[in-house]
Amino acid sequence: MASDNNPTARGRRLGAELRRLRKESGLTGTQVAAHLLVSQAKVSHMETGRRAVSPRDVRDLCRLYGVTDQHVVDSLMTLARESGRPGWWHSYGDIPHTVYVDLEADAASIHAYESMVIPGLLQTPTYAAAVIEETIPLVTVEQAAARLKVRLRRQHRIYDPARRLQLWVVLDESVLWRVVGSREVMREQLEHLHALSTEPHITVQILPHTAGAHPGLSGQFSLLRFPDSREPVVYLERLTSGLCLERPTDVQQHSLVYAHLQTQALSPDHTRHLITDTIKRYTS
Repeated sequence: MASDNNPTARGRRLGAELRRLRKESGLTGTQVAAHLLVSQAKVSHMETGRRAVSPRDVRDLCRLYGVTDQHVVDSLMTLARESGRPGWWHSYGDIPHTVYVDLEADAASIHAYESMVIPGLLQTPTYAAAVIEETIPLVTVEQAAARLKVRLRRQHRIYDPARRLQLWVVLDESVLWRVVGSREVMREQLEHLHALSTEPHITVQILPHTAGAHPGLSGQFSLLRFPDSREPVVYLERLTSGLCLERPTDVQQHSLVYAHLQTQALSPDHTRHLITDTIKRYTS
């Protein structure tokens, strides 16, 4: 478990590749540490992305692992240089949850459960602005504007045809009835949600109040999977930071919880019918 000083997505990707190459070479972490005259903890931290890996580290490790393909070596050295660079969101100042934004930008799919508000990737600008202004005490105009810009730019992932994010969302029915901003803001937001739910790469399900007690009562979470050999992670968002769970047992438990939530939720078709009915109520 780690907080928002967690490794970046690029660092995790590099670490996963170095771990794969080490295993293919037949060397243990202890043996690698002895060869390089470093601690075994340093080797472990490089492979998990918790320690910066320099291009020189990559060169030495590839030599030790017997990597002869210069294209592979060069690509890993490039990744090492890039992993030390800040993401695009850093230009917006002190933005919370940057670890999640980094992981989200690199994910192939996300399974999200939300009990309080529409998830950020599916929010309209007016709804997002209302969420930011109404949930962050004493937020300044400048801070609110910066967070809104970051939130809307994050949404590019679901419209990018080259790297389209596969998104599954289960929402508690309360999300439909919690008036954020105004009734007009809610009507516009639900129309947007309905439209997005018809996209082939986006699945939305509503967990109705009639489902009673369910495994999601402990709060929201997101399960992120990546396009390569890296292990999935679970992210739990808090007010100013978050928790990133990486242990296989944590990921397995949250995957099981999500499967139960999907089973108890309305089907995507019935969800769209409920959203349509709710829109009518806001319109009237």
